[in-house]
Amino acid sequence: MQRQLLVFFVFIAMSFPTFSQNSIGGLMEGQPEEVGMSDARLALLDGHIQKYIAEGTMPGGVFLLARKGKIVYYKNFGHTSLDKKEAYQKDDIFRLASMTKAVTTVSIMQLFEQGKLGLDDPIFYYIPGFAKTQVLDTFNPADSSYTTVPVERPITIRHLLTHSSGIAYGAFNPGKIQAIYEKNNANQFGLSHPTASTAEMVEQIAKAPLIYQPGTQYMYGLNMEILGRIVEVVSGMPLNQYFRKNIFDPIGMDDTYFYLPKNKQDRLVPIYTYNEQKEMVMADNSFGLDPNYPMFADNNHYAGGGGLSGSTMDYAKFIQILCSGGTYNGVRILGRKTIDVMTSDQLIKQNENGKGFSQKPGLTYGLGFSLKTAEGQAINPKSPGTFEWGGAFNTKFFIDPAEELTFVGMTQIIPFVRPDFWDRFYAIIYGAIEE
Repeated sequence: MQRQLLVFFVFIAMSFPTFSQNSIGGLMEGQPEEVGMSDARLALLDGHIQKYIAEGTMPGGVFLLARKGKIVYYKNFGHTSLDKKEAYQKDDIFRLASMTKAVTTVSIMQLFEQGKLGLDDPIFYYIPGFAKTQVLDTFNPADSSYTTVPVERPITIRHLLTHSSGIAYGAFNPGKIQAIYEKNNANQFGLSHPTASTAEMVEQIAKAPLIYQPGTQYMYGLNMEILGRIVEVVSGMPLNQYFRKNIFDPIGMDDTYFYLPKNKQDRLVPIYTYNEQKEMVMADNSFGLDPNYPMFADNNHYAGGGGLSGSTMDYAKFIQILCSGGTYNGVRILGRKTIDVMTSDQLIKQNENGKGFSQKPGLTYGLGFSLKTAEGQAINPKSPGTFEWGGAFNTKFFIDPAEELTFVGMTQIIPFVRPDFWDRFYAIIYGAIEE
């Protein structure tokens, strides 16, 4: 009888799935040795960060590294004030800028796997203003006048996700592109806007001609702003509410917003820049936008390509979803096979023609993220399959599924003149992997 009971309980136990911390996909504090990393080698990051702070090239920030769902490095450095009286804190809130794009991408892919939209759907299905889109032909620099030709194929959702739509950032492209976008009142979009709603922003972008035929090349642009509006049209709710309901609340991202509530505004850190003497100073609106935009009143303008602000831990939770097959703490946010599509090379033909994401073999673009393939192994120690992006105010993240690594680095300085800081940072991380 006892043997029969034992067999019965063994059978019952084997009938239920077991979950490791990694398969559940949550984040927990851990020790480097628990996940095959060297504590002594990771400690080299401290000196590396402090060196750049001491040199006056960066103010500091917050940095978080996790492996196999365990947080092995989570520290704050430097000061948010020039008088060095206010230190960075782990729960500080940073302007995410283009790291917003990953959240918009996940939202689009949620709707895709629910059968509510197709990746190769023409976007005029959802935003009729794009049915009349034209492509730039000639440009007259004397008066910024131009001529256009018809599109050979309509812009699709896939084109937007891969920045191959022909839509640009006018402000980032001095010359004819900037002039054309200025002429069409589409230069001021990307982070926030004092009057235009999301729908009005996208209608204005639709009036500008495409810079090239859709699908023919990569050019970073206002694509995610349009995708954010498509999320609104398909879901029937404003983008901020969609994010909150379908991503932020389910995984506990309590500090991420387009517009910060008043009780959290004191946690928003300032932006640094450099003066003519190459000294760090606080930024005003010299880079074209009031840096206080996350504290503006909510006017229904939600920039899916750059409008969010949030904490380091919040973003770490978000990218852990993508490292853990689409779940966080047992909550399914996205399907595993959907992530496989997102992290596949989407610009093979464009790369072959020299019009892709990068001239370096092995550095390409998936859906919403840059991507490293096997051909790029010689470039850096990140594994093939690593996908990543960053933000204009010097924020960074990467996801290395092969090593089960996720990283978020948050600073606030524009422009950042020492990109080698990040290259050396990553070298230290990978040098700490022992097994």
